[in-house]
Amino acid sequence: VGGDPIIGTRQAEAVRMLNEDPDTDAIVLVGEIGGSAEQEAAAYIKEHVRKPVVAFIAGATAPPGRRMGHAGAIISGEDGKAENKKAALRAAGAVVSDSPADIGATMKRILAERGLLR
Repeated sequence: VGGDPIIGTRQAEAVRMLNEDPDTDAIVLVGEIGGSAEQEAAAYIKEHVRKPVVAFIAGATAPPGRRMGHAGAIISGEDGKAENKKAALRAAGAVVSDSPADIGATMKRILAERGLLR
């Protein structure tokens, strides 16, 4: 899953597959700065997903225009900014975690609130 020029599975497609899987109760989406794959996934989530979604966007503190790790992780436009990605995901109904360390506890809380915790 990714947003580099040579792409495997787009995030929106991965979300679609998880959404349609009857054995998947919830979705965790991990994205990063650069590109617009997370906004595409957010648009799909908003229109089609009713399962809980917790998201995390890596690279929120990266300076604009500086490559961070690989070619895809560079903020070169408004879509690539972490805050814009987070806003799109929140608007779609996802709960956005500010730290990867909080993803598990956030998902557990959401599953408990929806009566889905096993």
